[in-house]
Amino acid sequence: MEHRVTTAVGAPPEDVWRLFVDVERWPRMTKSLREVRRLDSGPFRVGSRAVIKQPGLIRARWEVTELEPGRSFTWQTTSGGVTGVGGHVVTADGPGSVITLTLRLQGPLAGLIAPVVGRRARRYLTVEMEGFRRTAESQSAEAS
Repeated sequence: MEHRVTTAVGAPPEDVWRLFVDVERWPRMTKSLREVRRLDSGPFRVGSRAVIKQPGLIRARWEVTELEPGRSFTWQTTSGGVTGVGGHVVTADGPGSVITLTLRLQGPLAGLIAPVVGRRARRYLTVEMEGFRRTAESQSAEAS
């Protein structure tokens, strides 16, 4: 199962990227996250880890598995036979950018939980995407 949401953003990719990698700030941008706590310090990189608490879900430990600075990162979490793989991508689009967020569930039990978490996953992705868009556009307007 994979969920994907995309939106145009009236802010340059570098502004969106700064929001992507400032993971501990995410709960201030979206109601779909209660807590995000980095488990390491320094620049956000492959191997960076964070604990995330979302409403109605158990705490999950996410680890960055791929990162293209300024453009994208992928991270994953595993629990009870299911691996969640989350993607965050920002691309240039004229003076603005486009955000794409994905969540893929895989593993032996993914098919069993997909009907249970599918609707919530899509809703949370949409809320997070809107939080990134709104915050990036607001900061871009303030800087102008």
